[in-house]
Amino acid sequence: MIGRLAGTLVEKHPPTLLVDAGGVGYEVDVPMSTFYGLPAIGEPITLLTHLLVREDAHQLYGFATQAERSAFRALIKISGVGARTALAVLSGLSVDELAQAITRQDAATLKRLPGIGQKTAERLLLELKGKLGADLEGAGAPAAGTADASGDILRALLALGYSEREAAAAARQVPAGTGVSDGIRIALKSLAKA
Repeated sequence: MIGRLAGTLVEKHPPTLLVDAGGVGYEVDVPMSTFYGLPAIGEPITLLTHLLVREDAHQLYGFATQAERSAFRALIKISGVGARTALAVLSGLSVDELAQAITRQDAATLKRLPGIGQKTAERLLLELKGKLGADLEGAGAPAAGTADASGDILRALLALGYSEREAAAAARQVPAGTGVSDGIRIALKSLAKA
């Protein structure tokens, strides 16, 4: 199992990063909460990781904090919740917000996330109750500003499972000149209110 990856950030196209570690380029998918706090391209980066091995692929997922990785691992253990859905949950809600939704048994908050319907929301509430504790809190990450990149914002929303119509409408809510990280955050908030 690859538990940690340290190297140089080579590319970032939400939600995928390319990290050069010892001359090997690792593609790593990250939730938007981790993406917001990324350093500039060419800077050193360290991520906690989870390697998901399937019959047809080995996929590496990266996280800025232990809390995010623990929440991801708890989510993918739930029947019907895959890695993409788990990333979407962690991109739409911080670990603290997820823990609060579980504590309050708030299915409405979960249903606003892409890929989460009524049955999946109820399953999450049931199976995560009592499992999201102090070790899964405090995963918020600050935003990293970049140049205007509406295309990256749109691609990130599509990769998170939103339809083209939803993603385009949310991307239009982002003011011109907003960086990718802030733009994704603004778009996700507008989608959560819808």
